[in-house]
Amino acid sequence: MQALHLLALDPVAETVGDSHSYGFRRERSTADAIVQVRNVLGRQASPKWVLEGDIKGCFDNISHDWLISNVCMDKGVLRKWLKSGFIETGKLFLTKAGTPQGGIISPVLANLALDGLQSELTSLFRTVRDARAAKVNLVRYADDFVITGSSKEFLENEVRPLVVEFLAARGLVLSEKKTKITHVTEGFDFLGWNVRLFAEGLLVRPAKKNVKAFLDKIRVLLKSMKAVAPGTVIDELTPVIRGWANYHRSQNTTRTFAKCDHQIWQALWRWACRRHPTKGKRWIKQRYFRCVKGRQWRFADKDKLLPVLDGYRKYVHIKINGAANPYDPKDDAYFSKRLAQRMGRTLEGRYKLRWLWWWQEGRCPVCEQKITRETGWHLHHIVKRSERGSDELTNLMLLHPNCHMQHHINEKYGPAGISMYK
Repeated sequence: MQALHLLALDPVAETVGDSHSYGFRRERSTADAIVQVRNVLGRQASPKWVLEGDIKGCFDNISHDWLISNVCMDKGVLRKWLKSGFIETGKLFLTKAGTPQGGIISPVLANLALDGLQSELTSLFRTVRDARAAKVNLVRYADDFVITGSSKEFLENEVRPLVVEFLAARGLVLSEKKTKITHVTEGFDFLGWNVRLFAEGLLVRPAKKNVKAFLDKIRVLLKSMKAVAPGTVIDELTPVIRGWANYHRSQNTTRTFAKCDHQIWQALWRWACRRHPTKGKRWIKQRYFRCVKGRQWRFADKDKLLPVLDGYRKYVHIKINGAANPYDPKDDAYFSKRLAQRMGRTLEGRYKLRWLWWWQEGRCPVCEQKITRETGWHLHHIVKRSERGSDELTNLMLLHPNCHMQHHINEKYGPAGISMYK
């Protein structure tokens, strides 16, 4: 039922949402948010003070009365969702505030509650000249946000009271511990990155806390795999390293990646030495580490290689147009272009998949819908390999996983299967 109502509510939320709100919205990401932060702070005339905001227990404390009065959907259904409570250890707990626990509609309800802060900030100024002098910019991702300003006093005396009043109407309060006003030369953390102004310019690097959490996860995984085969270690560590690297590689990461590579190598070396306490270091090196394309000490097993962070090429993330709406037909071409760029990075180094995706114009031949990273894909052989079908591009096709399964079900049990070879 929530999914059905979400189909109608999400386009409304996209249309009325703040242009620089990036959390829980289609086609928007943390990378868009951090690029916007760089845009508003990276110029010579940019503001030098930042209000770091964090809402205390946002999802658990949003006012039910405000949601029922302001969200444009069936009030009776919404009231039942909000008041239904939740069951834990066999006991029913009533909910007097907050959005449905674990509900797929909760992020959209939270966005609807927080949207409008951007327009509230503009109400502080009578003229465009005053607004430019104050240098106020809002960047929000879910319940984390930053607001820039021309001075500490302006943010403290004018902006912060307005934000407090805006949130109070929705039953929310700012977290005292996490909300502070910082000068850009001191730096601040936002969405796992550290933003700081140096003499050479603004640098956006992975935050120290984020790096520490990543390396701690690597070490914990290695400690839990003391007796497993090297191939299993590579299988477990690869998605962790790849995911963290892909998240950060759009920013200034060269030095951080080099340091993390060294830390991971040290952890792997300790893992290998503990595994063979009676063997010499030369034997351990030959057993677990190889030279690949001129690079020594690559952790490997048979045909498997552990990825290195230095191997991830940096790319410049192009921020989404804040006014673009994925539900507006006039923006279809714009979002198709962005999807092609994103899939090009996703399939980087996977030449067959990349060529097929471009050849099919990014669509599944069965359902004619777009193939994205979220939908996934399956490499389908037109002539089955069991029937001596080749792996040549002329015999391959990209399908959605569900479409591929449905094709074979209809092929086996239906009259003629799915006609998809046009």
